[in-house]
Amino acid sequence: MKTALITGGAARIGAQIVKTLHHNQFNIIIHCNHSQNKAQLLCEELNSIRNNSAEIISGDLNNINELDALVSSIKSLDLLVNNASIFYPKSVDNSELQDWDDVLNINLRAPFFLSKGLSKTLSKNDGSIINIIDIHSERPLKNYSIYNISKAGLKMLTQTLAKELAPKIRVNGVSPGSILWPQDDAKISVDEKNLMLERIALHRQGSPEDIADTVLFLANSNYITGQIINIDGGRTLNQ
Repeated sequence: MKTALITGGAARIGAQIVKTLHHNQFNIIIHCNHSQNKAQLLCEELNSIRNNSAEIISGDLNNINELDALVSSIKSLDLLVNNASIFYPKSVDNSELQDWDDVLNINLRAPFFLSKGLSKTLSKNDGSIINIIDIHSERPLKNYSIYNISKAGLKMLTQTLAKELAPKIRVNGVSPGSILWPQDDAKISVDEKNLMLERIALHRQGSPEDIADTVLFLANSNYITGQIINIDGGRTLNQ
């Protein structure tokens, strides 16, 4: 039975990826930082379905020492899903150095060093890495300058690792479009939501299941590497 580590796996899209992989006979390592209560409930749910099939690992991916400790704690792995991400609006004029460090560290530095640190154990198992990117890695979203840059970097990281870690490790990416409405500081108005939906060819949001199913597809596709799949309902057709 294969083992998958999903960063930011306690909530939203990450939690659905966890559930889908578990349903398809993966053992699961749920990474969390602030969402420990949600992670605990999810872990208990999975273990009630299949005993000892899920565990939790916590750590702040913005802290390189905690990231290194996370890597050291994992002895065997078949799939790394770099899902954890920070998303909030900051225009160029309003961005501070702390914003740059926080977003780049979580969205780009952490996937790089997790992939690097876990490459030996993934290589032993002919494993794979799947990065959750964003359609705005190609076309920027206004007032999200640092976020756009971080996801563009993650796209290039995906392709770079696919070359460097071949032939033992496959590396691919999934780029969601509009899947769940933003929360907290990134909340948008009803009018903004309607405008967004009008720009999507299918005129509707996708679901976390759409992303999770694509992750599963890539995890099982032994002859695909270096590819990034847009799951956006045709949004990129209108950009």
